[in-house]
This record gives sequence, structure tokens and C-alpha cells, in this order.
Amino acid sequence: MKLTLEKRQLCDIQGRLFELALKNGYDCPQFIECFMNSRAAAALDDVYDRLQWAGEEYILEELEDETGGLKKAGTSYGREVMYWTGYIYRYWHYYTKESSREIYKIADAERMNDTWMGFHTLDVEMAIENLKELGR
Repeated sequence: MKLTLEKRQLCDIQGRLFELALKNGYDCPQFIECFMNSRAAAALDDVYDRLQWAGEEYILEELEDETGGLKKAGTSYGREVMYWTGYIYRYWHYYTKESSREIYKIADAERMNDTWMGFHTLDVEMAIENLKELGR
């Protein structure tokens, strides 16, 4: 599947959003769970939403407002794990049309962290297929 430039840019924005959460000291698994089940993620899943072009800083502010404040400290994942997780989740939505909430049920934060080492070098679609297989 060939993604448009706009969709690839949104994958990158979501990857950078996940990196920013780490940089800001948020508990990584909790951030990922909150984001994937949020209105902000649903807006990114939409065909078009203004939030898609707002950039990662603004999206993080929206999520902070929606959740009433994200948990600081706690479990920390590596920068590469966070970027890859955010990127994969957004690509996954375009690839399968599943919502962020549905995707998270199949591959939660812990699964993404646990599989990063073996899956991050795979083609994106192959990584998604393997994650779906593990989630069955």
C-alpha cells in the first residue's frame, strides 16, 4: 500500500508526538493508553480534522486538556520505541481502517515496547501483520 505524502506526514507527526511525551517526562504506557483512547486520536482517525495539521505540541496540549493532566514519571520507553509506536499506530489506521481504540486493544503499549526490538526493522505492513497475529 502506498500512502500519500499527507498520510506519511501524519504518521511522522504522531511519531513525534509520542517522542514529545517521553521528552516531557510522561509515563509512557499511560500516555499511549490515554492517547489511543482519546478524542484527539479519534480526530486524527477522521478523514479530515483540523487537529491533523496542528502539530505534535498542540495535539499534546489537547490531550492534556482532555485527560485533565497526564501522569508524570513512571515507566519510560526509549525514544526510538516511542517514535516507532506512534508511527506504526497511525500507519496501521490507514492500512486497515481500524480506529486507534481498536488498534490499542490488539497491540497495547507493553506489546509495542516488547516487540520493538524484533519488529522495528521490518517493513511497516509486515510489522502490523505480525502485531495483529500476536493479538489474536
